[in-house]
Order: sequence, then C-alpha cells, then structure tokens
Amino acid sequence: MKALTEQNRFKTISAPVLLVFLLFFHCTGSPQPSEEFKKQREQMVKWQIEARGVTDKRVLDAMRKVERHLFVPSELAAYAYADQPLPVGYNQTISQPYIVAFMTEALKLSPTSKVLEIGTGSGYQAAILAEICDSVFSVEIVNELGTKAKALLKSLNYNNVFIRIGDGYQGWPEYAPFDAIIVTCAPTHVPEPLKEQLVEGGKMIIPVGETNYQELILLVKKKGRLIQQSVLPVRFVPMVDQNKRKY
Repeated sequence: MKALTEQNRFKTISAPVLLVFLLFFHCTGSPQPSEEFKKQREQMVKWQIEARGVTDKRVLDAMRKVERHLFVPSELAAYAYADQPLPVGYNQTISQPYIVAFMTEALKLSPTSKVLEIGTGSGYQAAILAEICDSVFSVEIVNELGTKAKALLKSLNYNNVFIRIGDGYQGWPEYAPFDAIIVTCAPTHVPEPLKEQLVEGGKMIIPVGETNYQELILLVKKKGRLIQQSVLPVRFVPMVDQNKRKY
C-alpha cells in the first residue's frame, strides 16, 4: 500500500526537464508518431496498471485504446504516458493513469451502466468510461475546460458522453439515478446530492478529505444506506463551488 501511495503523490515536471523537452519539440517541429504513442500505451498498461493488480479486461483495453496524449496540453504530450498526473490548465490535473484505471475498475461497470462523473477536466476519464459503459454524464465547473473537453470528445466520436458546465456538488439530478458515480476532485465530505442520485445497489468512488490528506472511498448503496470503505490514500484537487470556495 505504501508503494501505491507514493506513486499517487502529485509530481511536477522540473524546469530543466521541461526545458529539454521544449527544445526537442521546437527542433523536431512535431510530436512523437502515433506508433510510438501506441507502444507507450502498451508499456503504461503493462508496467503501471497490470503490475499493480488491475485485471478487468475492459478497463485494460480502454486504457490501451484511448489516446491519452490528446487529453494533455500539446507541449506535455511526451509525458502523457508517464506514471504521474499532469496539469491541464486552470489549476486542474489529469490523474495518474493507474488511478484512472483503479477507480474505473472499482465501480465494476457493465455495458448497460449509466455513470455520473464529477470533474470532467480534459475529458480523459470520461473517454475511458465511454469505452466501457452505456452513457457518461459529466459535470465540470470550469467553463473553459468543459467546453474544450466536449469538443474533443465529440471529435473522437464519443457520442455517449454528455457534459454540463456547473457545480459538481449538486450532481445532475435530471438524469438520476445513476448506476455508478465517479468523482475526480476532493470534497471534505461525501455530498448529499450525490448520495441521493445513486441507484440502489450502485457504487460511488470519491476522494474525501483536506488538501494535504485524502482517502479514496468506495461506497455501495444497500437498502437506502451507503456502506463505506476506505481503499487508498490519494491527492486530488479540491472540489470547489462557482466562487472557488472549497466544499
């Protein structure tokens, strides 16, 4: 468990390393070819995800298929398959690949599942979910990120992903209940509206806690009650309202 915790700590790219990459990018004039990215995805799945215990074939296939480098800023494309989160602008990040796979597998999705995602970000997690389940309803509070993710996902023909700009704490009641809920930003407690929007027997995975310490929590709704289990120490960006106040 300690190794998993250390792998999930937020890592920043040092200025010298980033400078070397930018110089390389400027000299070559183009990113790495698609075949090289495909090779990197295979290595990512093998060494970062399968080696840590993720076994769901549908999750592994989705992680191999979705082109993660399209969901990060172009100047960071060379780092897209590295074992770390990356900034995507507006103080938001794209999660470490292992964490994306781990959270997705924990929900035990089926091809008919309807999933609510809180925190669209660049749209990568939504794309992974869209490869596995029937429909994804994703809420993003940052207008610029949500708009960009919507356009990107549409261009990639993810027609089963629906994005709304709004307050994720409130969920998306118009389309509730959901078979599963995944939250990619951390409130200090589990939001009541999300509890209410989870179907009986459904699962929610959510990071909960203060900025410096959070627990990834898996909840299962049984007879109207939520059974809670802490599964992993993590660090996510905080959940905020439209005035950037933390929940």
